[in-house]
Amino acid sequence: QVRLVESGGGLVQAGGSLRLSCRTSGINFKIARMGWYRQAPGKQRDLVAGISSDGTTNYADSVKCRFTISRDNARATVYLQMNNLRVEDTAVYYCQTTWRSSNWWGQGTQVTVSS
Repeated sequence: QVRLVESGGGLVQAGGSLRLSCRTSGINFKIARMGWYRQAPGKQRDLVAGISSDGTTNYADSVKCRFTISRDNARATVYLQMNNLRVEDTAVYYCQTTWRSSNWWGQGTQVTVSS
């Protein structure tokens, strides 16, 4: 059974930092492309960052130079380091992967940035 479990969200002031983690099971993590998405109230779910099996990364323009995605294959875990957080980063953050032609999502973790 595929499971993605996020953690690390919380309340932080603008300019602060948070580190999200997504622990996976049920997939061959070493070959899986992983992504972080976010969804603010009343808005669609958008890609924040992605990382391929070879470590290649991509980012939404709004988070470039502030967020860093990384992976630990030994722990089957993907991370999202978020620095210099802004009020507009407030959202539920989801971990995602595509495995055996299906999209899999975590339950989400709330990130709230106060001014």
